[in-house]
Amino acid sequence: MRIGVTCYPTYGGSGIVATELGRELAERGHEIHFISYAQPIRLNTDQPRIFYHEVEVATYPLFDYPPYTLALASHMAEVAENEKLDLLHVHYAIPHSVSAFLARAMTKARRLPFITTLHGTDITLVGADRSYLPITRFSIEASDGVTAISEYLCRTTETEFDVHRPIEIIPNFVNCDRYHRRPLPQLRARFAPPGEPLLVHLSNFRPVKRVLDAVEIFARVAAQTPARLLMVGDGPDRGQAERRARELGVADRVTFVGKQDAIHRLLSVSDLMLLPSEMESFGLAALEAMAHEVPTVGTRVGGVPELVEDGVTGCLFPVGDVGAMAAAAVELLRDPDRLRAMGQAGRQRAEEYFCASSIIPLYEALYERVLNQSQ
Repeated sequence: MRIGVTCYPTYGGSGIVATELGRELAERGHEIHFISYAQPIRLNTDQPRIFYHEVEVATYPLFDYPPYTLALASHMAEVAENEKLDLLHVHYAIPHSVSAFLARAMTKARRLPFITTLHGTDITLVGADRSYLPITRFSIEASDGVTAISEYLCRTTETEFDVHRPIEIIPNFVNCDRYHRRPLPQLRARFAPPGEPLLVHLSNFRPVKRVLDAVEIFARVAAQTPARLLMVGDGPDRGQAERRARELGVADRVTFVGKQDAIHRLLSVSDLMLLPSEMESFGLAALEAMAHEVPTVGTRVGGVPELVEDGVTGCLFPVGDVGAMAAAAVELLRDPDRLRAMGQAGRQRAEEYFCASSIIPLYEALYERVLNQSQ
């Protein structure tokens, strides 16, 4: 199949999942065309059967803001015609599925079906501004296929938008052959001396991720046992997190490494993931950690409990309960056997339910159904 993929190219779970999906599909023989205003994070266009088409948005004095939705729709239609795409797969309803709807209307010579994958911010956007509800509901119902990354997100979408169409739950995934723990002693030595455990936080550093809580948790851990913290990612709250680390006297034990592509290497040298988010529709960082035998201490929100088994592959607590999360982290770090057993259980769960080899065929089957229905 020839598939057009649109996602936000920023450092976030949806863009990473869309990119990884494209890579996996290309490896299985499909031709993948990414259509966005910037090349997505982790996208390697040197890989066979992967192409990138940049959306250029012109600015005019008439517009306060560049009309990206319209520029994207026009470019989607153009790429679909020139590359003879079979379908579009867009990640996030706003604005991508609206653009796909317009592109479908523009290619009347043949019907161009599109699939929308919901990742979660679609819901919070409407929660913050109800004026987006009608267009979001319309774009979901106009899609030829809709997927959600968790049971939680599926049910919330049905309730929040009063949607009465089928939504298929296809969870996020990892390539279990590429994402696995490996010994990297020289890399680990850059972040932690021998004998000191290394905690890790991975996110886009937006307020919903509560990165200040991650620093606070670590400070409480470090007060009770020697440890280090690796902060991976970047975003609006990074400056506040760095200041908070200085205020708590742990700045010399916290390393901010910014955005990284080789996440699998950093997770291979980590011992415990901190995920104190306000909300996670799935929790991709926790899954990537699980694949590397790294348990998660985090919050019991959204779709996280569908991924992390409390007490088995990690420990979950209410949002903001930094004391309980710190206590659980200390307990695990002081019991290496239990920490190792949790990590191994996480790896086993990732292999059983969330490997790309199991998830990608679900998308392929959906594509086939949508194409057959559109003929």
